[in-house]
Amino acid sequence: MGQMIDTKRRNTALLVAGCFFMENLDGTIVTTAAPRMGDALGVDPTAIGLVVTAYLVTLAVLIPLSGWLTARFGARRVFLTAIAVFTLASLGCALSTSLGELVALRVLQGAGGAMMVPVGRLMVVSGAEKPDIPRLVSYVVWPALVAPVLAPLAGGLLTTYASWHWMFLVNLPLGALAFAVAWRLVDAPAEGPDTAAVPRLDRWGVVLTSTGLGALTWTAHLLSEPGTDLVPALVAGGVAVLLLAVAARHLLRTAEPLIDLRTLRVATFRASVSGGSLFWIVVAAVPFLLPLLFQEVFGWSAVESGAMVLFVFVGNIAIKPATTFLLNRYGFRPLLVVATLGVGATTTLCAFLTAATPLALVVVLTVISGAARSLGLTCYQVIAFADVPQERMRHANTLQSTAQQAAAGLGVAAATVALRAGGPLGDLLPGQPTPATAYTVAFCLLALVSLGALAGALRLHPTAGDAVRRPAPRPAGHRDLERA
Repeated sequence: MGQMIDTKRRNTALLVAGCFFMENLDGTIVTTAAPRMGDALGVDPTAIGLVVTAYLVTLAVLIPLSGWLTARFGARRVFLTAIAVFTLASLGCALSTSLGELVALRVLQGAGGAMMVPVGRLMVVSGAEKPDIPRLVSYVVWPALVAPVLAPLAGGLLTTYASWHWMFLVNLPLGALAFAVAWRLVDAPAEGPDTAAVPRLDRWGVVLTSTGLGALTWTAHLLSEPGTDLVPALVAGGVAVLLLAVAARHLLRTAEPLIDLRTLRVATFRASVSGGSLFWIVVAAVPFLLPLLFQEVFGWSAVESGAMVLFVFVGNIAIKPATTFLLNRYGFRPLLVVATLGVGATTTLCAFLTAATPLALVVVLTVISGAARSLGLTCYQVIAFADVPQERMRHANTLQSTAQQAAAGLGVAAATVALRAGGPLGDLLPGQPTPATAYTVAFCLLALVSLGALAGALRLHPTAGDAVRRPAPRPAGHRDLERA
């Protein structure tokens, strides 16, 4: 088996990475511009939260459909349509003159994003040689790590030196380039999709899964809004849990379900969905809390705090070239243990940062945090497909994309809930509470969440995921020693 990845497949992975970056950036960048957008549209800045939520809810609701649409209409057609919809909706968002128009076009933009990335990733991993999957997935994963880190600084710069419209206008050249590259790069099967082999759409699965995920995302929105009454959030959360429980029962009993939950019987895939979701929640929460700590407690400007959080990106990039080598050398279990411990430790240390902490120490902490995030998420993404047979790859990709989107959406909600709990819990601690006390408690609570991912990593079999590992190169003289 050759060591080189097919050039076309590698370029497809890079194309999907670019699309993933656009989708993730648009999910988080709007928050920084809320005051200016509110002034321009004549609404309260808090109402701009709907612009973010409409996008995230649409992603959560429609991602489960991506697998069936790909089977029915073909990956090329769905992928190109998704890029076009996302790009044109971005233009519509920039031209919006009212909150209603903007929210409606964000829903359309979310519909494009929901098809764009899951379908693109399926094109990358479907049919790939198992040992090629780590490097291919590493190309696709980095935008999910980079976008939430860049978003606060990018949003601050665009709204300060240009206008909020540019947060959407920047997608136009990127989307046009992605469409042109995809048109030339992605081939349609010569015989076209085998529509006769595609099962009928599981309509009850669509209704139950989509409404359940929508309710869960709406719950996350309610919890993340400052000053929100907990009763509506608890009601929405209860409805979400009930709908998702009924959906799971339906999906397990249906012969041709929208998402085949039986894929979770594959141990490595199950570990990716369960432990990976907990890991995602912490990873999404920390870049949200750190800028708040820097600005509200340390008194830094938005640009200063955004620039500091960029060092998380430095850690992401620094570890990325070594990830595939480390996987081949040590395997998944040790790396996931190290990554989850790293995220838990750095999140705990963030709890004890003060305005007097030397900047060099803050930089080192954020770089290590970024490296642990990158290593862990790449491992979770790769091990998801390690033992899944090709005929189940579509269902595995859809389920993994759905779980990832739900966990990323819950990250900000988890950070907000932890911060709210930090007030009353901080009052129970010895000493006089300070403005930083709530953040101290919040970071410690999030570190506890990462322990759930650590427990899952420790339960993995030592050989878990070996199907996608290449044998590590033997040191010089190894054969001579064996013969001796």
